[in-house]
Amino acid sequence: MRHLRLNRAARTSALGTAALIAALSLTACQDGGQAAADASVATPGTSDTQPSADAGAPAPRAGGAAGSDSGEDSAPDTGQASGSGSGSATGPTKADPAAATRQDGGKDTGPVTRACDGGNSKVTLTPVSRPLNHMLLTVTNTGSTACNAYYYPFLRFGEAQSTPPVIEESKPQAVVTVLPGESAYAGVMTSSADGSGTGGYSTRKAVVHFQGRDGSGSTGPSANAPLSKAVYVDSTLAVTYWQTDMDDALMY
Repeated sequence: MRHLRLNRAARTSALGTAALIAALSLTACQDGGQAAADASVATPGTSDTQPSADAGAPAPRAGGAAGSDSGEDSAPDTGQASGSGSGSATGPTKADPAAATRQDGGKDTGPVTRACDGGNSKVTLTPVSRPLNHMLLTVTNTGSTACNAYYYPFLRFGEAQSTPPVIEESKPQAVVTVLPGESAYAGVMTSSADGSGTGGYSTRKAVVHFQGRDGSGSTGPSANAPLSKAVYVDSTLAVTYWQTDMDDALMY
């Protein structure tokens, strides 16, 4: 009997010890869980409703952390600096206006309106080998300011009472401006190559009159065009508009 009581007491003690251990374990688990929950609430940026501070950040490059590659992933340069500091690039700058035409030794005198005439120019009239029965009329600016050779020359040979007509196909795109020391040119067909002209005569006298801006008639002094020998002219006599190039003047 005594052995039975001792065994029962031992079993009871063992059961009590096991129960106590289980209770202590349960209490520890509950305390740990509560501590974890408290830590979750106390630590910002770790709840399910607030995104991490690193959300959306670029993934790190191989061999280095994100943002540590000396700006290689920075936005492309658009040529436009932020802020208003001096020297900031703000895209293409406005183009500078085109420079005005320089005249009179580099001084800008504004638009040219003065007509070339016998007072500021000299003229020469020389025969050419091609085309046949043609001469080249040259006006050279001898003044100190630019002048315009307007329209075409009024050319009189000998004692003619009228001036020859102009070849309309020779009209240039713009008025010919003649800078000091430079020249403009006009072609002169003196007679027809096939002999179809009438009223022909020979002369050693030629006078050039110049037109003004409005084209209403001659302006300024005329200029004599000395001839080295007599020139034969007939009813087919014609002139071109003033040109900037002698080849253009002789192509009609």
